Amino acid sequence: MSRSRKSSIDTLWYTRCPVPTPLGVAARLGWIDSEFKPDGISIRTLQDESDPKLRESHFDHHLENSFRQGGNIPAIWARSRGKDTRVVGLTWTDESQLILTKANSPIHGVRDLKGKRLGVATRPNDSIDFWKATTIRAYLAALATQGLSVKDVELVELPRESRSSRGRGWADENLSESVEATALASGAVDVIYHKGSRAFELADAIGARVVYDLGGHPDPKVRINNGSPRTLTVDRGLIDRDLSLVVRLVKKVVLAGRWAEANRIETIHYIAQETRSSESAVLRGYGKDVHHHLHTDLSEASIDALADFTRFLADWKFIPSNFDVRSWIDPRPLQQALAQIELENATIAKGNSASAVQANL
Repeated sequence: MSRSRKSSIDTLWYTRCPVPTPLGVAARLGWIDSEFKPDGISIRTLQDESDPKLRESHFDHHLENSFRQGGNIPAIWARSRGKDTRVVGLTWTDESQLILTKANSPIHGVRDLKGKRLGVATRPNDSIDFWKATTIRAYLAALATQGLSVKDVELVELPRESRSSRGRGWADENLSESVEATALASGAVDVIYHKGSRAFELADAIGARVVYDLGGHPDPKVRINNGSPRTLTVDRGLIDRDLSLVVRLVKKVVLAGRWAEANRIETIHYIAQETRSSESAVLRGYGKDVHHHLHTDLSEASIDALADFTRFLADWKFIPSNFDVRSWIDPRPLQQALAQIELENATIAKGNSASAVQANL
């Protein structure tokens, strides 16, 4: 594409969670590097950095000129603490949200959870305990489907004393030796929770049985959680300094989602690499049609879901206070990216039409 001027920005950072994201697909395809390196812009990803201070930006978004796509809890947390970021896109990729128990347990459904001990893995030494929040939200949503509440169960915290690997987290853990697996095996808790492709790998590794998969509930409002929807955020300063760079990255993310639709096998392979899971686990955890669910938009349903989840985090004191999610969103980069794509597609279509006419003369 033509570029009208050389940007004053010399380095762009990006990071994504170990989950299905169009940013991850674009990175695997090499599109981020190829888009910006001709401009002399250095592209750095936190997944390749060893400095813990740099990697911490995956959670607190402190690096300037940086993009992040993944679970929304760290993004919400950083914003609630005053970090001046903007949401420029949302991606809703449903995933398994499994409540697991022992194979011989008398628990067979959500109703059977009444009076039981629900394991909640925690990270007390991390800046934001996203896993604790994710787990509690899933339990509450599951209980509500049967008219139950947190008052009907006992939440048992299972602290993981070491800090998670920033930017990687649970995807690098030995599942069969995790605190929740150990607690379930010892009888300290009656059920545990995990999500995505790793949830099924955990169940297989310890011989656990699925009590309930919240990810399969027909109402998307019930499925709202850390990954539903996932946020694409950027520091506001970069938007102010060079909006065109933000538009260009958002455009690549949008196009990666469209590429995924037409390239199922390759997409599943890339997601397996991103999640550090087997391809069969990816299909179980995210569905056989996961390649159709990597769109980037700012739909009303996704915005409402993000606001709902932000309220939950505030109510449970995971963030200092609630805030106006809509004021956090800047729609301009996505709008401009979509307009550019539409114009380019129209130009290609016009050219193809002209070629066809010429061929028939």
